[in-house]
Amino acid sequence: MATAHAAQRRPAVLGDLLPGALVRDAALVLGAAAFVGVFAQIAVPLPGTPVPVTGQTFAVLLSGAALGFGRAGLAMLVYLLAGMAGVPWFTEGASGTAMPSLGYIIGFVVAAAAVGALARRGGDRTPLRTAATMLAGTLIIYAVGVPYLMAALNVDLGRAIELGVTPFLVGDALKVLLAAGLLPVAWKLTGAGRGR
Repeated sequence: MATAHAAQRRPAVLGDLLPGALVRDAALVLGAAAFVGVFAQIAVPLPGTPVPVTGQTFAVLLSGAALGFGRAGLAMLVYLLAGMAGVPWFTEGASGTAMPSLGYIIGFVVAAAAVGALARRGGDRTPLRTAATMLAGTLIIYAVGVPYLMAALNVDLGRAIELGVTPFLVGDALKVLLAAGLLPVAWKLTGAGRGR
């Protein structure tokens, strides 16, 4: 009985380590949206594609793992809606549906929630599990972003993959590996990640 009670109190994601549920959750949601907005400013345009290399996806995946399903999905929804309303944190510095990369940003909502759900089940406690979790999130972003890119640019699937996937594979693999190193270490440093 005591073991079951202790297991219930163990934090499921890193965000659960902070006290004060409602204020904490609001601060985490707004903070994660701003975190992604800051990382969006780390952008390198690539020749031949309208989609730049950015730090956004890394920030989205970390936020998803740290916040869990609901908070992470809500944070990315706040990021999306605030950007569309004119907050200048999208990489293109624009808002609205004319942006070819908007599909990837829509994908952030789904990916962050999915990564958060996997993290809640221990998907961020070991390097191998974290890599698999981050890879799943990255694939979700591509799965939403590529069809939107096809529609925005009026190109076929092959061309959309050339423009919106292939140039980013190496960078995204590095982001997955970096997260796979950071998140398990964060759990070890807190001392709260044992038993998963």
